[in-house]
Amino acid sequence: MESGESNVLRVLTLDGGGAKGFYTLGVLKEIEAMIRCPLYQKFDLVFGTSTGGIIASLIALGHSVDAILELYRKHVPAVMSQKTAPTRSAALKELASEVFGDVKFSDVKTGVGVVTAKWLTERPMIFKGSVAQAHGQVGTFVPGFGVSIADAVKASCSAYPFFERTIVRTSMGEDIELVDGGYCANNPTLYAIADAVEALKHDRKDIRLVSIGVGIYPDPKPGLLMWFAKKYLVSVQLLQKTLEINTQSMDQLRQILFHDLPTIRISDSYVTPEMATNLLEHDLKKLGVLFQRGRESFASREKQLREYLM
Repeated sequence: MESGESNVLRVLTLDGGGAKGFYTLGVLKEIEAMIRCPLYQKFDLVFGTSTGGIIASLIALGHSVDAILELYRKHVPAVMSQKTAPTRSAALKELASEVFGDVKFSDVKTGVGVVTAKWLTERPMIFKGSVAQAHGQVGTFVPGFGVSIADAVKASCSAYPFFERTIVRTSMGEDIELVDGGYCANNPTLYAIADAVEALKHDRKDIRLVSIGVGIYPDPKPGLLMWFAKKYLVSVQLLQKTLEINTQSMDQLRQILFHDLPTIRISDSYVTPEMATNLLEHDLKKLGVLFQRGRESFASREKQLREYLM
């Protein structure tokens, strides 16, 4: 057992990346098998953005990785195969409603953070379950601002313009227009560290951070697509590039500002043409390959993960 084990705070952060969340689930499948208990019992804070927000919320509610994987296999191809923003958003809403129902942030079993971005004021809005994670305004804290987990997750995944913006109503009666949290923190690690250090008052040396991405892949080739289809693909690539730059910059800042905070970062790069994919992938066979790649990425960090978590 580590020195000061009772003071250790274990933090899990999950990047955004649409359908590429299958990679994340591959890593988590192996972690869960290693620790032999539900992930919420091991991690004190679970932060996620976009697809990572879906997974983080399900973990915090007590779901197993196998159960989350089954939901992803059922719903992700149905959402990502839609051809327009309105139909994609409708399918995403159906997913969120079916998966989460009326569950609130007061129902979570561990600390959680779901990252979104306010469209009009261009600031982050992070849905949390515990007042212990509040940075000020403690007296008016309401778990998740009174918004259902389904609505918060839908907002976190609203990658405009490929999805419509989402309007949520808070317990204060405010209507707030939100977009994908990836625009402010596709890698939510810094927000999680802020909660761990500033709100929960843990020393950096007592924090064990596991940060999981979605992998880095070549862009799909346009092939013989018609002109408008090529233009659409370029737009998807631009969104992906924006999110990836955000992800890498957040991780670079983490390394500079919190180099002394024990961290394992998992998000491997793949260069072979057959690994080409994007966040709107809906081929279940390819998504299965991403899941396998995630499991393989775990293997190269297994020893260190065991030290952090066992």
